[in-house]
Amino acid sequence: MNISRQKQQGFTLIELVIVIVILGILSAFALPRFADLGGDARAASIEGAAGSIRSASAIVHSACLASSDCDQSAASGESVTLEGSTSVNLAYGYPVSDADASTPNGIMAAAQINEADYTVNDGEPLTVQADGATNPANCQVEYNQATGTDTPPTINVSTGGC
Repeated sequence: MNISRQKQQGFTLIELVIVIVILGILSAFALPRFADLGGDARAASIEGAAGSIRSASAIVHSACLASSDCDQSAASGESVTLEGSTSVNLAYGYPVSDADASTPNGIMAAAQINEADYTVNDGEPLTVQADGATNPANCQVEYNQATGTDTPPTINVSTGGC
Protein backbone atom coordinates (compact mmCIF):
# COMPACT_ATOMS: atom_id res chain seq x y z
CA MET A 1 0.00 0.00 0.00
CA ASN A 2 1.34 3.25 -1.03
CA ILE A 3 -0.25 6.09 0.90
CA SER A 4 0.91 9.46 -0.18
CA ARG A 5 0.67 12.23 2.30
CA GLN A 6 0.15 15.70 1.08
CA LYS A 7 0.77 18.67 3.28
CA GLN A 8 -1.98 21.22 3.28
CA GLN A 9 -0.54 24.49 2.02
CA GLY A 10 -3.18 26.86 3.43
CA PHE A 11 -6.87 27.44 3.76
CA THR A 12 -9.28 26.47 1.07
CA LEU A 13 -11.39 29.09 -0.62
CA ILE A 14 -14.53 27.82 1.10
CA GLU A 15 -12.93 28.11 4.55
CA LEU A 16 -11.87 31.69 3.84
CA VAL A 17 -15.34 32.66 2.58
CA ILE A 18 -16.98 31.15 5.68
CA VAL A 19 -14.65 33.09 8.00
CA ILE A 20 -15.35 36.34 6.14
CA VAL A 21 -19.11 35.75 6.31
CA ILE A 22 -18.93 35.03 10.07
CA LEU A 23 -16.87 38.20 10.65
CA GLY A 24 -19.38 40.22 8.62
CA ILE A 25 -22.30 38.92 10.67
CA LEU A 26 -20.50 39.62 13.95
CA SER A 27 -19.59 43.15 12.90
CA ALA A 28 -23.18 43.85 11.82
CA PHE A 29 -24.34 43.09 15.36
CA ALA A 30 -21.40 44.64 17.23
CA LEU A 31 -21.03 47.91 15.32
CA PRO A 32 -24.31 49.54 16.45
CA ARG A 33 -23.43 48.83 20.07
CA PHE A 34 -20.21 50.84 19.79
CA ALA A 35 -21.33 53.48 17.31
CA ASP A 36 -23.02 55.89 19.74
CA LEU A 37 -20.81 55.94 22.78
CA GLY A 38 -20.83 59.75 22.62
CA GLY A 39 -24.40 59.90 23.94
CA ASP A 40 -23.49 57.68 26.86
CA ALA A 41 -20.44 59.81 27.60
CA ARG A 42 -22.50 63.02 27.55
CA ALA A 43 -25.11 61.44 29.87
CA ALA A 44 -22.36 60.34 32.27
CA SER A 45 -20.85 63.84 32.16
CA ILE A 46 -24.21 65.41 33.07
CA GLU A 47 -24.67 62.89 35.89
CA GLY A 48 -21.19 63.83 37.13
CA ALA A 49 -22.02 67.55 37.01
CA ALA A 50 -25.23 66.87 38.93
CA GLY A 51 -23.30 64.97 41.59
CA SER A 52 -20.82 67.81 41.85
CA ILE A 53 -23.63 70.34 42.24
CA ARG A 54 -25.37 68.25 44.92
CA SER A 55 -22.14 67.80 46.87
CA ALA A 56 -21.13 71.45 46.57
CA SER A 57 -24.55 72.60 47.73
CA ALA A 58 -24.37 70.34 50.80
CA ILE A 59 -20.79 71.42 51.61
CA VAL A 60 -21.64 75.12 51.31
CA HIS A 61 -24.74 74.68 53.47
CA SER A 62 -22.65 72.81 56.06
CA ALA A 63 -20.06 75.61 56.01
CA CYS A 64 -22.84 78.13 56.61
CA LEU A 65 -24.23 76.09 59.50
CA ALA A 66 -20.78 75.79 61.06
CA SER A 67 -20.04 79.51 60.77
CA SER A 68 -21.30 81.84 63.47
CA ASP A 69 -21.21 84.70 60.95
CA CYS A 70 -23.58 83.06 58.44
CA ASP A 71 -27.26 83.98 58.64
CA GLN A 72 -29.14 81.18 56.89
CA SER A 73 -32.41 83.09 57.08
CA ALA A 74 -31.06 85.83 54.75
CA ALA A 75 -32.29 85.78 51.16
CA SER A 76 -29.08 87.46 49.93
CA GLY A 77 -25.96 89.27 51.06
CA GLU A 78 -24.36 86.32 52.85
CA SER A 79 -21.34 84.37 51.63
CA VAL A 80 -18.96 81.66 52.78
CA THR A 81 -15.39 81.02 51.77
CA LEU A 82 -14.35 77.55 50.63
CA GLU A 83 -10.76 76.34 50.70
CA GLY A 84 -9.59 79.74 51.80
CA SER A 85 -10.13 81.47 48.47
CA THR A 86 -13.45 80.65 46.79
CA SER A 87 -16.22 82.97 47.96
CA VAL A 88 -19.71 81.60 47.38
CA ASN A 89 -22.78 83.85 47.64
CA LEU A 90 -25.74 82.42 49.53
CA ALA A 91 -29.50 82.46 49.58
CA TYR A 92 -30.95 80.97 52.78
CA GLY A 93 -27.66 79.23 53.54
CA TYR A 94 -27.30 77.55 50.11
CA PRO A 95 -25.37 78.64 47.01
CA VAL A 96 -27.18 81.04 44.69
CA SER A 97 -27.76 80.35 41.01
CA ASP A 98 -25.09 82.23 39.13
CA ALA A 99 -26.43 85.42 37.58
CA ASP A 100 -23.37 85.68 35.35
CA ALA A 101 -21.70 82.39 34.44
CA SER A 102 -18.57 84.19 33.20
CA THR A 103 -17.83 85.33 36.77
CA PRO A 104 -19.23 82.51 38.91
CA ASN A 105 -19.83 83.28 42.56
CA GLY A 106 -22.56 80.78 43.37
CA ILE A 107 -23.12 77.11 42.72
CA MET A 108 -20.78 77.07 39.70
CA ALA A 109 -17.88 78.33 41.78
CA ALA A 110 -18.67 75.88 44.56
CA ALA A 111 -19.05 72.92 42.18
CA GLN A 112 -16.06 74.05 40.08
CA ILE A 113 -18.06 73.89 36.85
CA ASN A 114 -17.05 76.20 34.03
CA GLU A 115 -18.27 77.11 30.58
CA ALA A 116 -15.28 75.47 28.90
CA ASP A 117 -16.77 72.05 29.65
CA TYR A 118 -20.52 72.70 29.33
CA THR A 119 -23.06 75.11 27.92
CA VAL A 120 -24.26 77.11 30.92
CA ASN A 121 -27.48 79.11 30.87
CA ASP A 122 -27.12 81.39 33.86
CA GLY A 123 -29.92 82.85 35.91
CA GLU A 124 -32.78 81.20 37.73
CA PRO A 125 -32.85 78.32 37.19
CA LEU A 126 -29.25 77.69 36.24
CA THR A 127 -28.92 74.98 33.60
CA VAL A 128 -25.77 73.09 32.70
CA GLN A 129 -26.04 71.31 29.34
CA ALA A 130 -23.73 68.85 27.64
CA ASP A 131 -22.02 70.18 24.52
CA GLY A 132 -22.98 68.26 21.37
CA ALA A 133 -26.21 66.79 22.74
CA THR A 134 -28.89 65.93 20.20
CA ASN A 135 -31.48 67.67 22.39
CA PRO A 136 -29.70 69.96 24.89
CA ALA A 137 -32.89 70.66 26.88
CA ASN A 138 -33.06 66.93 27.64
CA CYS A 139 -29.37 66.55 28.44
CA GLN A 140 -28.90 68.92 31.35
CA VAL A 141 -28.85 69.48 35.07
CA GLU A 142 -30.99 72.29 36.44
CA TYR A 143 -30.30 74.10 39.71
CA ASN A 144 -33.09 76.10 41.36
CA GLN A 145 -31.70 78.02 44.32
CA ALA A 146 -33.29 77.89 47.75
CA THR A 147 -36.40 80.03 48.09
CA GLY A 148 -36.73 79.96 51.87
CA THR A 149 -35.24 78.57 55.05
CA ASP A 150 -37.43 75.47 54.72
CA THR A 151 -37.04 75.16 50.94
CA PRO A 152 -33.61 73.85 49.92
CA PRO A 153 -32.45 74.08 46.31
CA THR A 154 -33.82 71.59 43.82
CA ILE A 155 -31.56 69.81 41.39
CA ASN A 156 -33.19 68.14 38.36
CA VAL A 157 -31.31 65.91 35.94
CA SER A 158 -32.41 64.99 32.42
CA THR A 159 -30.33 62.67 30.24
CA GLY A 160 -32.91 61.54 27.67
CA GLY A 161 -31.54 63.64 24.82
CA CYS A 162 -27.81 63.14 25.20
